[in-house]
Amino acid sequence: MSNHEGQKPVRKEMSRRQFLSYTLGGTTAFMVGGVALPMVRFAVDPLLQKKETSAFIKVVEESKITNEPVEYKFKIHQVDGWYESEAELVAWISKDAKNNIFALSPVCKHLGCTIGWNTEQNNEYVCPCHGAHYTVDGKNLSVAPNPLDEYEVKIDGGFIYLGPLKPNSRV
Repeated sequence: MSNHEGQKPVRKEMSRRQFLSYTLGGTTAFMVGGVALPMVRFAVDPLLQKKETSAFIKVVEESKITNEPVEYKFKIHQVDGWYESEAELVAWISKDAKNNIFALSPVCKHLGCTIGWNTEQNNEYVCPCHGAHYTVDGKNLSVAPNPLDEYEVKIDGGFIYLGPLKPNSRV
């Protein structure tokens, strides 16, 4: 017979100190998770949202458009993360030689200044910041590396609607 015969098996019990450590550790992890998860969701949620397709904005009556570019202002609703606002945008709208209506962005492709039409009486768009020049179609003539961007244009019910910017297709 061995020494262990007749002895009751030893039960390994949790000490009070271990029980307290496990209980406090579990409670702390639960509380940290309760605070951290909303912060993680707050940071990640905008990335998971579906991007809205740009809507067309009604800007001006078709009958008011001429071959001479005219500056028109319009507002769009924009969402930046959780911040919603109304932004005012500008477009230079005119007709080409074939009476097709087009709209150009007023943002210079050199350093982002706002261009003006015919400010030097030369029938060109001119950037006042660094002297970039563009044709009536938005083609870059000097200083700027690229042509002016163009808005998508839709005509419906006698009104001009402008959509998102796209690279200039006219040059």
